[in-house]
Amino acid sequence: MTLNQTTPSARSRRRLVAAPALLAALALTAACSNSSSGSGDGGGAAQTLTGDCAKYQPYAGHSGTTVTMFASILSPESDNLEKSWAEFGKCTGIKISYEGSNDFESQLPVRVAGGNAPDFAIIPQPGLLAQMVKSGKVVKPPSQTVANQDKWSPVWKTYGSVDGTFYAAPMSANMKSLVWYSPKAFTAAGYQVPKTWADLMALSDKIAKAGGPKPWCGGIASGTATGWPATDWLEEAVLGTYGGEVYDQWVGHQVKFSDEKITTAMRTVADWMLNPAWVNGGYGDVKSIATTTFQDAGAPILTGKCAMLQQASFYEAQWPKGTKVAPDGDVFAFRLPAVNPAIANPVEGGGEFLTAFSSRPEVQAVQNYLSSSDWASSRVKTASGWVSANQGVDKSLYTDPIDKLSAEALTDPSATFRFDASDMMPAAVGSGQEWKSLTAWFAEGQSIQKVAGDIDAAWPK
Repeated sequence: MTLNQTTPSARSRRRLVAAPALLAALALTAACSNSSSGSGDGGGAAQTLTGDCAKYQPYAGHSGTTVTMFASILSPESDNLEKSWAEFGKCTGIKISYEGSNDFESQLPVRVAGGNAPDFAIIPQPGLLAQMVKSGKVVKPPSQTVANQDKWSPVWKTYGSVDGTFYAAPMSANMKSLVWYSPKAFTAAGYQVPKTWADLMALSDKIAKAGGPKPWCGGIASGTATGWPATDWLEEAVLGTYGGEVYDQWVGHQVKFSDEKITTAMRTVADWMLNPAWVNGGYGDVKSIATTTFQDAGAPILTGKCAMLQQASFYEAQWPKGTKVAPDGDVFAFRLPAVNPAIANPVEGGGEFLTAFSSRPEVQAVQNYLSSSDWASSRVKTASGWVSANQGVDKSLYTDPIDKLSAEALTDPSATFRFDASDMMPAAVGSGQEWKSLTAWFAEGQSIQKVAGDIDAAWPK
């Protein structure tokens, strides 16, 4: 994986205009730079935007400035992210310099502690957000960013808060309770999309005994974040077996990993994703799951070596260009059923939160824009595979069937929705020991008892 190129600056684009227009643009830039102190909410009055750019007037006044952003989002997903703010950058003259890294979770604390924090980090784990807030380096958002939270369900504001104080605006939401498959392959083999967990297990067994593709493929390698997809499998098992109350107690460690409920859920995962007869189609045995990247995990579905992959809605960005994602296409997805049919409509989801380490006016202008319904709508339109729980987004903008499926599930009032558990746990556990121990579970065949005990031992006292 390589880091993504940043969006070209407004200055580089101006080199192509005619001389009179260039002089006018330079004069405008000079006027804007005089207003760079702007208002405390990131606004500026000296730069007047017209035409298609007029809608960005609330963020104007900081032309020629650069804002840095650090995240775990890599190409091709990050390419669409940068497209979503390209017009904003062109119109306001604020350059957003983006850097994505597979080592984000380990590098961000190092950079912050070393005095080299980015202006923004896109943090997907509330546990890591809490860790960063404790460093004293996170800056509270401006009032407009706070006001923008009115377009989100109140629970999302709590995910971006630490000890009751709001720090980080939600940017995205994702649906994790999905299974990717090939409708064409299912039709050819006469398979039906399963509606219950028992049906899903029976189908897996049937595919395995047919002697063709393995039922499941998977990959949990992700740089220093290796192991995170395995936490999703466990979370799905816990939520789908016991419901929201036990899930919440587990997140808070009132129910430990070594509790019989959680070890039972781990056995459910073992019978499913550590089953040597069922995995890892196209790559090898169970141990190969630990060395296969999550980005590559689904590729064998397209080559007929694997039937299904459990992964989130954002995985859509990983399918090669030209792949038809549709109910009758090369790939599509269905809802992962509840392990226990008594649990109504379990939905596990995640999200990302815009966290600032600077209060410069141009930083606050970007913060205000990226927390708005306008930006969320722009992001929806750049590409498929991205969903927002921002209620100001017109749902008709979702033209992709996976996005529609995800948006419906995430906003379904009857769903038993819970945020990704490992993301909610203390960073030392959720994005630390749990990742390490679940990786060892797959790579080394460690026992459920040892895996659970090691994670419990890492819980902060």
